[in-house]
Parts: sequence; structure tokens; C-alpha cells
Amino acid sequence: MRPFRTRVTQPTAAERVRSILAAAHSMTVVSDGTRTEVHRLDDTGAAGNVHLHSPPETAPPPGERRIPVRLELTDIAPTPVRDRLRARVTLTGLLAEPYDKDAHSTCMEFGQAVLEDSGGRSFVTLDELQETPPDPLAVCEASMLTHFLDGHAEEVRHLLRIVRPRPEQGMLRAVPVALDRYGLTLRLEHPHSDRDARLPFQAPVNHPDQVGSRIQALVATARRASHSDGGLLTFPDR
Repeated sequence: MRPFRTRVTQPTAAERVRSILAAAHSMTVVSDGTRTEVHRLDDTGAAGNVHLHSPPETAPPPGERRIPVRLELTDIAPTPVRDRLRARVTLTGLLAEPYDKDAHSTCMEFGQAVLEDSGGRSFVTLDELQETPPDPLAVCEASMLTHFLDGHAEEVRHLLRIVRPRPEQGMLRAVPVALDRYGLTLRLEHPHSDRDARLPFQAPVNHPDQVGSRIQALVATARRASHSDGGLLTFPDR
């Protein structure tokens, strides 16, 4: 008999942090009493701008200066929803020399990584970051979500049929707000509140080319549900 394996339906904290670092276009660096806004990170995001390494096994020589540093990153939803802040990532550590925003890369002695999102606060170790690759959709998530929102509104409405618990009466709209290798998240907006609904894929995505078939599988399931329970939901005029 095969051992039972729990189906993974959402990324771990380490995957979230790695993906945010990979996709980041900007970050704030706090060091030596100065806040520096760093924009236009290259194609590797913050992960390519800052090299993390373990603390040395031996104490530094007497008099050698270590400069505390904190990196602050925010994960913002690319689609137009009310609260676009999805997560915050904070990395703390030490530098051997003052931070230079014009340097090609910065070597940082790792101290701590913290992810804060709707699920609370999670701490991620350096080993977890180094062993975890970023989500294969991290750098293309924004374009995929905006395309889905702009060009597939009817499919979004179909997907509401497989949202559990079912959407409440009076919902204003549903907007795709997150996409990763494990599934799609819809933001359900009501007049005075909202909630997120997770729609996991049948199997994780290993390449962006697989996203279309995964979403179509969800839509096919939703269409079958639509035929059995009375059709599509309608939204009130705004």
C-alpha cells in the first residue's frame, strides 16, 4: 500500500520569501541610521542584489566593525483590489562595510528573515532560503493575473461556483489577486468587507506554460458545478 501523502495547496513561508525576493522591483535598506530606497532592481530581484551568507564560525578580529542592516520588502497585488498589500518581508543582518546602493551586489551576514501576511508572522532560516527555489511563476505572476482579469472575466465568474464556503449575497465583484504554482486566489469584495478564496490546482505547476491548462481544469470543474446548481452568479451594478 502506498503511503498517504497530503496534497500541498499553498506555498510555505520560505517559498513566499524566496519568491518575493526574486520578483521585487524595489526595497528599503536601513543601515547606519539611514533609510535608502532602492529601485529598479535587475531581473534577479533583491535576491540578485544582496548575497546572504552564514555568520562566521569564529569571532571577528577585535576592532572589526560590523554594521547592522535591515532590508524591507513589500509584496503588492498587481490587480486593483482594495487592500493591495499581500505581505511584508524583513531581512536583518550585518555588513562588513557601509551599504552602497550603487554597488552591483552586497554581501550580508544573515541574521533573521520574517514574513508577515494575513496568516500572521513566520520566521525563515537561511538554510530554508538556500534550499528553497522561488516559485516558477514569481516573476510573471503580475502579467498573468492582469491578463486573466482583463481578458477572462466570465471564467472568473464561473470559478465562483467552486469557492467554499460559497460567496455571500451582495458580493460586488471577484478579482484574481494571487497566483502561484499551487493555485489561484480570488479576492471576493463586499460593500464593507472582503475575503480571499483559494482555488488549488490538481497538481503543482513546474513551468509558466502549464498555468493555462491548470486554470482551464478549474474552469471545467466550475462549469459542471454551474450546470448542476443553477448557473452563474451575477454582480450588482456599481
